[in-house]
Amino acid sequence: MDQQNRPARARPPAKRITLPRARKPAEVREIFSRFQAANPEPKGELESVNAFTLLVAVVLSAQATDAGVNKATRPLFAIADTPAKMLALGEETVRNYIKTIGLFRTKAKNVIALCEKLIAEFGGEVPATREALESLPGVGRKTANVVLNIAFGEITHAVDTHVFRVSNRLRIAPGKNVLQVEMGLEKAIPGEFGRHAHHWLILHGRYTCKALRPECGRCIQNDLCDSPDKRTI
Repeated sequence: MDQQNRPARARPPAKRITLPRARKPAEVREIFSRFQAANPEPKGELESVNAFTLLVAVVLSAQATDAGVNKATRPLFAIADTPAKMLALGEETVRNYIKTIGLFRTKAKNVIALCEKLIAEFGGEVPATREALESLPGVGRKTANVVLNIAFGEITHAVDTHVFRVSNRLRIAPGKNVLQVEMGLEKAIPGEFGRHAHHWLILHGRYTCKALRPECGRCIQNDLCDSPDKRTI
């Protein structure tokens, strides 16, 4: 039988992802009570001096470490802490300041473009709504959530890889993608913990509940955790 007349092979059925059961409200409250007791005022680790520099720092942090972004932006923000000052530097100069950060060429272009838009459409001020923030070059939902939370005090849940991992491992808001997890966190987290929730989850994922070798022995949620990734040693 030639290749053209050979019957097509049936594709194997797509593997279904079964999400773990979400925790009961009392269990979620206990988790965040422990986070709060251990670290009452968690802070984001990106350095900034105002809402504009925070916005730029978060844009630059995509696929980069906070430490790497801070190292590049300290001298940059010392001379350009407003959209007008940043725009005056020009794309090439901004690019030279951030060249140690991944995707620095695209990011420099976005920083200059968002400065132009901030000046042209928002009077040089960082807007305080999600829709307006997401209209800026280089700004997606996660970036908007961080800015709304830190700069404007809104209860938002910026879901990065750490938040996604911890939310699933601790069954706070199981989800197949970041939007599912974000929506789940909005429903699950008691209001009094909302302001700091994503900081607690990020820091927990970054320093304790790590992707490859979670440090379960020193985890304050150890007795509540039943994740398959849990380590006994």
